[in-house]
Amino acid sequence: MRSPVLPLTWHLARSSGRRGLQSQLLAAGAAAVGAFVLLVMIAACAGSGTRADRTAWRSPEPARHGTAVQALATTYVRHEPLTVVSLAQLPGRPPTPAPPGLAAFPRQGEMYVSPALAKLLDRLPARQLADRFPRVREYGTIGAAGLASPDELVAVVGRDPADPALSEAAADSASWFDEDQAARAVVAGFSSGKVSLFTAPDRTMALLGVVLLGMPVVVLAAAAGRLGAARREQRLAALRLAGATPRQILAMTALEAAAVGAAGALTGALAYVALLPVLARVPYGIGSWYTAELWVGLPWLAAVVAAVTVLITVSAVSMLRQVATSPLGVAQQADPRRTRWIRAAVFVAAMACVFRSTGGGELKPRQLLGLLVLFYGAFWLFGPWVVDRLGRIVGRFARRPATLLAARRLSDDPRGAWRTVSGLVLAGFAAGFFSVSQIGADAAQYRDQVAVITESGAQARHTAAEARAALARSGVTATVTVAREDEFGNLLAGSPGLIVRISGGSGGTERLDTAVTALTPLARVHAPYTRDYATAYERASIDRIGEVSTATLALSFLVATASAGLTAAANVLDRRRVYGLLRLAGTPLRVLDRARARETVLPLVVLAGGTTAMGVYGSYQLNKAVGATIDATGALQLAACVVVGALAMVAAIGAGRPLLRRVTADPARTTD
Repeated sequence: MRSPVLPLTWHLARSSGRRGLQSQLLAAGAAAVGAFVLLVMIAACAGSGTRADRTAWRSPEPARHGTAVQALATTYVRHEPLTVVSLAQLPGRPPTPAPPGLAAFPRQGEMYVSPALAKLLDRLPARQLADRFPRVREYGTIGAAGLASPDELVAVVGRDPADPALSEAAADSASWFDEDQAARAVVAGFSSGKVSLFTAPDRTMALLGVVLLGMPVVVLAAAAGRLGAARREQRLAALRLAGATPRQILAMTALEAAAVGAAGALTGALAYVALLPVLARVPYGIGSWYTAELWVGLPWLAAVVAAVTVLITVSAVSMLRQVATSPLGVAQQADPRRTRWIRAAVFVAAMACVFRSTGGGELKPRQLLGLLVLFYGAFWLFGPWVVDRLGRIVGRFARRPATLLAARRLSDDPRGAWRTVSGLVLAGFAAGFFSVSQIGADAAQYRDQVAVITESGAQARHTAAEARAALARSGVTATVTVAREDEFGNLLAGSPGLIVRISGGSGGTERLDTAVTALTPLARVHAPYTRDYATAYERASIDRIGEVSTATLALSFLVATASAGLTAAANVLDRRRVYGLLRLAGTPLRVLDRARARETVLPLVVLAGGTTAMGVYGSYQLNKAVGATIDATGALQLAACVVVGALAMVAAIGAGRPLLRRVTADPARTTD
């Protein structure tokens, strides 16, 4: 006998009317947003790993039977890092394979540059950049295989094995700040090495953003599965009373939710594919992306569509427990959905674990990510319990009709009220976390300074006169000082050499680049460097945190606002019978609207304050783990996030006001 589930599901979906179609479209839209954000997050993580792997060839890996000498150096132009790889084939050794992105191993006098560096060399005067390198007739081009980003500045210079840039003295006289920016070794190829300092933290920071964004996306997908839940419960309860089995009820709901979720998730996936060229232009770390780096592949694409579909289906089916066990109670709406104390107990245990773990010393990135996941899961369980108790307390002391109605709704359906605000509450954690995570390491005392390392103090005194003459020829006004070798509080950090302090005139960046270029021929053991070089290791992580914070906050508020708006609209549709009865009883429309607003604002204020405080604490622990200080501007960023969140919630609540007016326009008909 043919099962009636499929044709009956299709019939009910078609005959659900305009309001049913609205709920389905809202659910599909939520699924599309969730799938799109998930794919972007996965693409950022995968792409960060790919671009980091493309930089590994630049760090020299010592070989027992080496065939060439490789040296890594880093200089800065316009405060952007410029990676210089010097190579020389050793005589009498087998040919060395070409580095990634190059057609052949560079011969002496040849120079290859990245496309971005080629444009910069053409745009800037030679005394600011080109004069740092050997003069060549034309530059070769480094292909995408050797670059992490189209915006990356990289140069590969072919030199003589006896060139000072490749000498052992250059490596032995390294600066205190050379970590991962300078190295030298005899190599046999470029198949392995350490990833660049400027791409190493990208994947970890992107993964942090994924964890912080994961829960709001889950909330959005769950909200999509529950759109029209009350209306669906009433319809399926009637079918259950008419003789439908629990299995048929579950199958009908699963089919409807899966069809809507799959259509929405597929739309989001197609939007991701169509917007790949646009997403590739979004800068992260060292610059924009190659489009291929952000392509997650068909398996991941299918997995995300399936995951969003399953999540929406499970969310919809999970609402039918009462329909299957007590259809009469659902039809009469006689079973308020209370919460149990076990939720509070689990939350306290989870928070105790978080506090104990973060108070015992430094934590690894994976441990921090695990604690964030634990916090999110615990708060997801705890939120409905707080809403339930909040509704009871407010109802006991309410003095106005709107407040009393809001309190009753909070205590009758705490899970539904929590779903409305959960996205923004959890986004508040991200706001609090990133508000104080802008770690300060600006090294202001090194501003407008250039350091030149020499082999000895005597050579530094001899080089000082040459430096003054070179700077004068370049038109740079500066003071040249010979540093003491026992002085560690300057840019040389105890190395012998010169400190050049640039002064006067406008265009500080141009003057700094000109000074570095003028001093480059005088630096025999180490390229001249500035504050950018000295703070590169700290800034590599700090800048990623700042970029991830901006992206995470923007996407969190986008997803959370969409979740709140969709849930608020669905609640109006689901409660249209209740609103109609209240209107027939004489309740003014403005009272219903105020009750609806307070039903959202009350738990938001209480819970968002708690999660924001937890976010600040988590950020403090992160700063403590890396031994850094807190940026004073974080308070302003937090205030801005709170304002944005409040405005987003007000907009989401206000968007449901016209729908409430239409639903209650004919209350007698609405209550039928």
